[in-house]
Amino acid sequence: MIAYLVLIGLVVLERLAELVVAKRNLAWARAQGGVEYGRGHYPFIVLAHVALLAAAPAEAWLAHRPFVPALGWPMLAVVVLAQGLRWWCIRTLGRQWNTRVVVVPGLPLVDRGPYRFFPHPNYVAVVAEGIALPLVHSAWVTAVAFTAVNAALLAVRVRVENRALAS
Repeated sequence: MIAYLVLIGLVVLERLAELVVAKRNLAWARAQGGVEYGRGHYPFIVLAHVALLAAAPAEAWLAHRPFVPALGWPMLAVVVLAQGLRWWCIRTLGRQWNTRVVVVPGLPLVDRGPYRFFPHPNYVAVVAEGIALPLVHSAWVTAVAFTAVNAALLAVRVRVENRALAS
């Protein structure tokens, strides 16, 4: 359980690093005339991700979920790969990456890195991590609940992002 808490702590630190990058990029985008879309759903995304990071270890501890090596180790690999994909997205988009939907007028659509394979690779990382992180320690209720909530949020988010990029 201690190792799982360390893993959750590392993911929290990674998320805080993302927020630092996002804040810097948001300031740059606004200075370039960037327009934010879909502000209304953003707090719900933040709440869902905070809930994931709190609920997974809480379920593992309170429900006495075991670490099952045949499940836990592959799920840990998925978590690591999801982080790698997320940071590949961040590096590829550079200043255009953000946790919010912000479009800077006149900038071309990025079609390199993971974006040459599919349009929303960061959300692939989010989905994979949302399933895998709780399952590292058999927190299956959290995995199912987050996946359901995240699917609803991503349906809104992708629609907002696609409209913003088309404008």
